[in-house]
Amino acid sequence: MGGFYGAALKRDCVLDIFFGTDYHSHLGTRRGGMAFYSEDIGFQRAIHNIENSPFRTKFEKDLHEMRGNLGIGCISDSDPQPIIISSHHGVFAITTVGIIRNAKELVQEYLMSGSTHFTAMTGGKVNDSELVAALINQKKSLIEGLRFAQDSIDGSMSILLLMEDGIIAARDKLGRLPIIIGKSEDGYCVSFESFAYHKLGFTDVRDVGPGEIVKLTPDAVKVLAPPLGSMKICAFLWTYYGYPNSNYEGVNVEIMRNRNGAIMARNDSADGMDLSGLDCVAGVPDSGIPHAIGYANESHIPFRRPFVKYTPTWPRSFMPASQDVRNRIAKMKQIPVPELIEGKKLLFVDDSIVRGTQMRETVEFLYESGAAEVHIRSACPPIMYGCKYLNFSRSNSEMELIARRKVLELEGEEGLKHLDEYSDGSTERGRRLCDSICEELHLTSLRYQSIAGLIEAIGIDPEKICTYCWTGKE
Repeated sequence: MGGFYGAALKRDCVLDIFFGTDYHSHLGTRRGGMAFYSEDIGFQRAIHNIENSPFRTKFEKDLHEMRGNLGIGCISDSDPQPIIISSHHGVFAITTVGIIRNAKELVQEYLMSGSTHFTAMTGGKVNDSELVAALINQKKSLIEGLRFAQDSIDGSMSILLLMEDGIIAARDKLGRLPIIIGKSEDGYCVSFESFAYHKLGFTDVRDVGPGEIVKLTPDAVKVLAPPLGSMKICAFLWTYYGYPNSNYEGVNVEIMRNRNGAIMARNDSADGMDLSGLDCVAGVPDSGIPHAIGYANESHIPFRRPFVKYTPTWPRSFMPASQDVRNRIAKMKQIPVPELIEGKKLLFVDDSIVRGTQMRETVEFLYESGAAEVHIRSACPPIMYGCKYLNFSRSNSEMELIARRKVLELEGEEGLKHLDEYSDGSTERGRRLCDSICEELHLTSLRYQSIAGLIEAIGIDPEKICTYCWTGKE
């Protein structure tokens, strides 16, 4: 997915941007970048590939060569950024997070309008941030340009601009991703993750509203364009993406996950599930663990860690280019605790089940390690639709999603008319879906969190939460 961090301070901000951006490393694995502005040397930029080493190790040497009291940094799961643009708005650096589903059409329209070229990357793709800059530059003012860019994009786009006199932050039109403002005695910052600036001595100011555009200087935050009317923030920020000590719209990630697990345990009890013979409740590392703690506390079944992930040398199992190597590393990372697995009846909670591949491998690993039973609880409903707005659950085909594929196997094209029933575990179709997936993955039992339970766990107005990947409703 990706994330960004920016700061406008009364002092040099290089270290703040370095650490603030590094704290977004859980959101992306491909590129990292930083850009700064100082009056004496102007704009500076550094971009590095972070697929095979952490952000901080690639940028340590740059710290001694860059300076400025204004800066932005990003972790990107897609294109190299930030990029520096010279236009009639002046020189600025830009970084973006989101998806442009109609990028090819926008590029063609731009070229047909008389503009000459874009810088093409491998395969001819245009850098999303360069495309956004081109859209902005079609208008006379930056505010008009930012609004025009977001109105033109089919998808979702949050934007950070580093100017000579401050930083402009524009949250995507429906607020699918967060942008939060922090304050210290030295100035202001903007961040996806609130904990990133807490560690740097900043305190919360407020969330930027959906579609709102603000400008940060070391002395103030100015609203350049007010928030738009509605919000659709991504529910996966709480169930999966977000770091445990982050807050979105005032709701802490760890607390939400604990509450979510407790609701699943409560639902199991209400449904008459007999779990009295279970030896323990566990979470699939790492994001499944807080959900599992909530489940264990509510059910009064002991929480244990039957296996852990070995991450000192391979923190990300999907880094190598070779799929065979990635698969091998994923298995090598799972280290069992035999005393907690052999002959035991285990219930694991995971944040989600997308394609089912990782779940299948985890369950096979547990049985190979001697488990007697493996029960699975998913902290969110069955994923029926590939996300159109973020990188989560994007697929070349929705048939890659195990729930969608199973519906087709169970009922053919007719089943696609009843996806809402298949998503609901209390219906006959919902139970058939669970049983079918349970059989394929060799589970003792499988239950999904309900939409109502997920929304209850988040605890904000349901109308402000995006649940497209489960409901197909925008």
